[in-house]
Amino acid sequence: MSRNAAQWLRPPAFPRTHYVHTGVYTDAALFREEQARIFDKCWIIACHESEIPLAYDYRTFAHPGGTPLIVVRGQDGTVRSFYNICPHRGNTLLYEPSGNARTIRCIFHSWAFDTTGRCISISRGEQGYQQRFGCQDAGLREVRTSVGYGGFVWVNVDDAAPPLSEFIGDALGLLDEHLSMPLEVFHYHRAIVDTNYKLWHDTNSEFYHDYMHYFNRITGMIQPGYFDRKYTGYPNGHASVGSMAIKYDAYEGSKARGVGWPGLAPGGWVLIDLFPGMTYNLRTSVLRMDTSIPLGPNKLLIEFRGLGLKSDTRAARVLL
Repeated sequence: MSRNAAQWLRPPAFPRTHYVHTGVYTDAALFREEQARIFDKCWIIACHESEIPLAYDYRTFAHPGGTPLIVVRGQDGTVRSFYNICPHRGNTLLYEPSGNARTIRCIFHSWAFDTTGRCISISRGEQGYQQRFGCQDAGLREVRTSVGYGGFVWVNVDDAAPPLSEFIGDALGLLDEHLSMPLEVFHYHRAIVDTNYKLWHDTNSEFYHDYMHYFNRITGMIQPGYFDRKYTGYPNGHASVGSMAIKYDAYEGSKARGVGWPGLAPGGWVLIDLFPGMTYNLRTSVLRMDTSIPLGPNKLLIEFRGLGLKSDTRAARVLL
């Protein structure tokens, strides 16, 4: 039954437990609570290990909890993460999104740190502090870091959070055999969208948006098996939407896929959403990783990464 204008001004006559107030998508105070209670407690993908292949390579990362981070590969090959904040006066240490730095030096008072987070230099330290304070008393704030599940670099700013393996659980079971070989990023794109992160995640995890996408309707929705997929939930908010074979030849404008993914059926597709905003999307010959980083209650940074097998030749990569 249709509703008139006056009725639209009032919420439906349901108990309060039966609907969600729209303020959950716009309220700034609620968003700050979500940053503290969700994003600061979860494992988040910061980048992929192939983006920092060499010693001293780094990437900066805007953590969704609000803390700026540095992800850096040390001389020993270990990937570590730190607050991108000088412990002296709170100044930003690295401003470029990526680079190579043997020494991380603050431009404010020239305090310097190595890639293990150890303070190695305090300008005029003896004159300013005499023997009261020195390099041994300073250092970068390290953040828990783990590399896995396809070579992604995961960070967690909560020292008391469970390990990454416990956070993921069985959610990536459908992809286990497909993530066993080294991968590398061959495409990166980012966009800032004026929306709430929950709306983006809901759209990414539901089937209905395919209907408004002509290519998806032709290659997916009208093909056998599309509606046989099952939405399976896992602990910690993760979910998979099953797998199926995509009929790319059903679309006239689609070229034949010359390269497949080991262990994946021709035209195969596996989609897994990890809470609070990461999506593994393996389709035919490419793994796409979407990460959503909320910048506020109504602004969202989306990072899109295309990954292929590190062993792919240049000729094969052209066919992806």
